[in-house]
Amino acid sequence: MSAQRPETLVFLDRDTTDRGDIDFSGIEALGELVSHGTSTPAETAVRLAEADIALTNKALIGGTEMDAAPRLKLIQVVATGVNNIDLDAARARDLAVCNVSGYSTEAVAQHVFASLLNLFTNVHRFAAEPEKWAESPLFTRLDYPVGELAGKTLGIVGLGSIGRAVARIGEAFGMEVVAYGRDGASDAGAVPRLDHETFFATADAITLHCPLTPETRHFIRHDTLALMKPDAVLINTGRGDLVEEEDLVAALRAGTIRGAAVDVLTPEPPPADHPFLAACAAGLDNLLITPHTAWSAREARQRLLDGVVANIRAFRAGERVNRVV
Repeated sequence: MSAQRPETLVFLDRDTTDRGDIDFSGIEALGELVSHGTSTPAETAVRLAEADIALTNKALIGGTEMDAAPRLKLIQVVATGVNNIDLDAARARDLAVCNVSGYSTEAVAQHVFASLLNLFTNVHRFAAEPEKWAESPLFTRLDYPVGELAGKTLGIVGLGSIGRAVARIGEAFGMEVVAYGRDGASDAGAVPRLDHETFFATADAITLHCPLTPETRHFIRHDTLALMKPDAVLINTGRGDLVEEEDLVAALRAGTIRGAAVDVLTPEPPPADHPFLAACAAGLDNLLITPHTAWSAREARQRLLDGVVANIRAFRAGERVNRVV
């Protein structure tokens, strides 16, 4: 009797997760791992033809790609969001879909404060101008304002695991932490929930950690921005579509709010004429953009990979762990 064929795992876009600094031995022990740095839509179906398990971070898998993979049993999303998978098509074909959650909480929380500290201290501006130090009669330059987080009010939209981690750090900085209360003002543990207008009018910094739903799409737009303090700042590490991007650019240009830091855009990657990129190219200096890196700490990426391994082992054992479909 011939030995049973090891399953083939095809990672469609390994470069989105790995820069050569995390341990893949757990996945390699699960079968034959075939890795591709990235995969275009035209390449995906061909590369999945012999796959038993598909691994994808951002590569799209729809019904056409599923039909091209007759041995496919499991689509493992190497992320939390599953918007790159046609879930209805997976259900119709009795394909399992899993994700991984909770791996990036600390990484995203620290990114929020890296952004917040830059916005309040202008470290990024001072550090970018060393050639001007010799021109100043005093080494201490006061060209850009510097403020303190202590005593400021931090407004959090979404008190999930990341929101709670951000609240913990904010309190350590001496900030007063409040949360957005969609159903009116009420208390949730130690963090008071404020009604819509009070929340926006009170916060010195607002950070977004709510899921993207039809109700939260463009939650930040011209009318909510108009409620904010003129010296307040906004941080978005959630989803790009939580913000109406053209409205935010207009508010930053007009001084409606003082500054913003965004780690997520719509779409990703953005076109050259994206409102944020065009505004920065035109000299807008109160907007910080990072390329969806808040989650990407090495420790977080290793936890993500370990979660993938645990999911596949559970799937093989007939257990429903992190199953989306």
